[in-house]
Amino acid sequence: MKLIYSVSVFMVLAFSCTKPDSNISYFNSVTGAFPMDSIGLTLIHEHMLVDFIGADSVSPERYEREDVIAKVLPYLLDVKEYGVKTIFDCTPSYLAKDPILLKELSEKSGIRIVTNTGYYGAVGGKYLPDFVLVESAEQLANRWIGEFEKGIEGTGIKPGFIKISVNESNPLSEVDGKLVRAAGVTYQKTGLKIASHTGTWVTAKQEVAILQRMGIAPSAFVWVHAQAERDFQNYLEAAKLGVWISLDGIGWSVEEYVERLVFAKQNEILDQVLISHDAGWYDPAKAGGGEFVPFTNIFEKLIPALKTGGFDDSDFELLLIENPKQAFGLNQ
Repeated sequence: MKLIYSVSVFMVLAFSCTKPDSNISYFNSVTGAFPMDSIGLTLIHEHMLVDFIGADSVSPERYEREDVIAKVLPYLLDVKEYGVKTIFDCTPSYLAKDPILLKELSEKSGIRIVTNTGYYGAVGGKYLPDFVLVESAEQLANRWIGEFEKGIEGTGIKPGFIKISVNESNPLSEVDGKLVRAAGVTYQKTGLKIASHTGTWVTAKQEVAILQRMGIAPSAFVWVHAQAERDFQNYLEAAKLGVWISLDGIGWSVEEYVERLVFAKQNEILDQVLISHDAGWYDPAKAGGGEFVPFTNIFEKLIPALKTGGFDDSDFELLLIENPKQAFGLNQ
């Protein structure tokens, strides 16, 4: 194992697919439910497979699962050497979310993979099926609740969180507001936390306000791609509300994340921050699946850089174990 922390950081409960009892927080992975205390070292935003062709053309016929597995598995085995136990796959419906593929990758790698429910409204709605435009928030939520209760597309595999996205705008568009409300209804019925691909606080705070009007605490909301925010004071506002601040593009660069994380530590909001790479992925439109960005920058570049800035093992344990545990737990 490529040791980064002391051994104690990596200690987790043994794998178990036994359904947790009603008093224990748990999470749904593609291979079953596990106690939340067993989540271990976690990357909360990665991708195994993404197809950007659009909702009207996406299809499992555009790739072979065996080819995707051959491409992706070595990268999972590599990051497993750093102690990673759980990965949240953030590919939404209609961008080639494939629970069966994720289950096979999980079984072959030994890493628990968590998939999602929800729809992706960004890029002008390119990845939204037509029915989203005419159905109500409640009707959309019923689809997502059905996936939580019965499994995704007949697979029996249940989502561990809600993944939506909205376009950067003020005010939010009607359809984006509807997606947020649908996520809120789903959360109220299931307890699944809401991770929304957003960007700046101007947009994210509108989503939070919608949820608050529904009686939902901001702690149910993960502000995805918060690294797009240039005014760090808005991190303080979000953290004060209880919003989870997700800095999740570390697969592509490191320097800007060091600055943000040092700010979070200095201002004592590190316990509201999540980190990940937004890396991967197999792209069916490209020969051989295209170039795959590894899931390792946090361990190979970010952590050494932060250690020179005064971070220690307890900070990394907070960011990579405790915060995911607090952010995404479900209660039976």
